[in-house]
Amino acid sequence: MTAQDSIDFLDVRVLDGGLATELERRGCDLSGPLWSAHVLDSAPATLAALHLDYLRAGADCIATASYQISPLGYRALGFDAHRAALASADGLRRSVALAEEARARYAAENPRPTRIAASLGPYGAALHNGAEYHGRYDIDFDELVAFHTRRLAVLADTNADLIAFETIPSLQEAEAIVRALEPFPQIAAWLSFTCRDALHVAHGEPLAACAEALADVPQLVAIGINCTAPHLILPLLAEALRGSARRKPLVVYPNSGETWDAATRTWQGTGRTPDFGDRARAWFAAGAHAVGGCCRTGPAHIAAVAGILKERARSSAG
Repeated sequence: MTAQDSIDFLDVRVLDGGLATELERRGCDLSGPLWSAHVLDSAPATLAALHLDYLRAGADCIATASYQISPLGYRALGFDAHRAALASADGLRRSVALAEEARARYAAENPRPTRIAASLGPYGAALHNGAEYHGRYDIDFDELVAFHTRRLAVLADTNADLIAFETIPSLQEAEAIVRALEPFPQIAAWLSFTCRDALHVAHGEPLAACAEALADVPQLVAIGINCTAPHLILPLLAEALRGSARRKPLVVYPNSGETWDAATRTWQGTGRTPDFGDRARAWFAAGAHAVGGCCRTGPAHIAAVAGILKERARSSAG
């Protein structure tokens, strides 16, 4: 993994967009317990093409298809404990390798530097039941630390540039992640929360308190908000800035505004994203350092974000 002290996160301004939901739109079946990681076996070329599309759209950083990879997922597929651990480690490594292949193809077209973030979801994502959207787990703190440590131990030996801890629902799980990072001082990461309203993360803690708790963690290069409705981002940015006192860059990558129904395994509501570029302009102005998209967004949304930064650069030059 790229050494923490060589990561210049200030160069990362545009993140990629939704991975799993865009893969579904392109015809992939993600109905199993590994979610987007199923395509590592079933449709690797489709995944590589999507990574490349995001880079071509202007993303400075692409996230791997590893959000839901864990031994728990492979146990749900019928693997015994030993084989599940081996398969999980192999899946994590292959997700990074596939992103590397896409980045190499893009580098032949455009020499600008880009990053690979190894995506890791919360414990709730591994349960495959929507628990990441409430964070109420039947697991203690030390078990949470062990869960995240096992995956970090694998990714530490890959060529990912950093870790993206995504859709974290609670302060307790964020603190467990910080503890899990400690044996791997070379690893840099960002950590983003999913939020239930304009003030609170999904489990109920104030986002400002979460940001304050993380603002001085040396291995975190950024903190932020993801998989949250776009209309909540501006007030949540204000809360994150209030808590962090600008000690960390802030990343935001909302979903389309639809909500996931874990019982029916469908998206409910209507996405409100035609004005994604205009919203991104406001998020940058409000203090976001990097902007991207989460579920139900795609390359067109990321192109709109990149376009806003180009527009800002032209205005500054003029």
